Amino acid sequence: MARIVLGLGTSHSPQVSTQPDQWHLHAERDYTNPQLDMPLLETSAPADIADHLTPEAYRKKHAECQRAIARLSAELIAAGPDVVVVVGDDQRELFLDECNPTFALYTGNALLDIPPDPATVLPSQQVALWSRHASSLETYPAYADFALHVSAAMSAGDFDVATAAKQFEGRSIGHAYTFVRLRLLGDTVVPIVPVFINCYYPPNQPSPSRCFAFGSALRRAIESWHGDLRVAVIASGGLSHFVIDEALDRQLLRGIAEKRNALITSLPAAKLNSGSSEIRNWIAVAATMEFADVASVDYVPCYRSPSGTGCGMAFAVWKP
Repeated sequence: MARIVLGLGTSHSPQVSTQPDQWHLHAERDYTNPQLDMPLLETSAPADIADHLTPEAYRKKHAECQRAIARLSAELIAAGPDVVVVVGDDQRELFLDECNPTFALYTGNALLDIPPDPATVLPSQQVALWSRHASSLETYPAYADFALHVSAAMSAGDFDVATAAKQFEGRSIGHAYTFVRLRLLGDTVVPIVPVFINCYYPPNQPSPSRCFAFGSALRRAIESWHGDLRVAVIASGGLSHFVIDEALDRQLLRGIAEKRNALITSLPAAKLNSGSSEIRNWIAVAATMEFADVASVDYVPCYRSPSGTGCGMAFAVWKP
């Protein structure tokens, strides 16, 4: 049967791939975001917010994040997986209004990374584009037979999922998956099976408890594969953003570190909106890796404005 040999969780915010002297570009984008009332948010920002916004603090937090990503990459390469299952979310990259499934698996044999024209990308996104897309169109392997097996096994176990065997014309696989390819796998070529959770878009966002059940069903389906296969499972995205909510992030990470499932499944769904919605990916992988030991958990709240905007960067390793 297939064996899950490693679990990882990683933030993939563009801020984590931006040099600290350019973090101000992300803050400038926040001030143009109509969903953020920056003056109002400033009234409820942490009392010590100014301490988080110095060049020294930016450099320190950036360095901590890069060390964590390097550690995750080293763990992934050392584990030698035959396939990497990435649990992430699509942000109108592959799925548009034709269909936006709550849960889906990609069942094709190849993934296509289509980089955008940099001239069409915001300055704050341009500085991190290297972590989201290759420099030119790139194709890398998926694993159709395995993905088809996993989807069939989940359906047989009464957890229905959608499948997508090809990408829509001109649409790239999303950054939740290309980040893993570019920043964690690097030059190591391993087939990737994308798993999609609709984190962002109403009305069919799954609840925390449903995401946990999905992750458990995903583990059973993986382990039912008929041949020997080494599998790594990765949660891509999160934690809280664009406004950092340290209490929310720490509840999730405490639940993961202490294996307290009730802390994980009781996360308030009302807070899982905007970028914070990607916490759903972590909930699913926490369930998938419930059988394994938590080897490390790192958390770096990367504030970037007096209003408390930024991203709660998190990095985790599970080892059987």
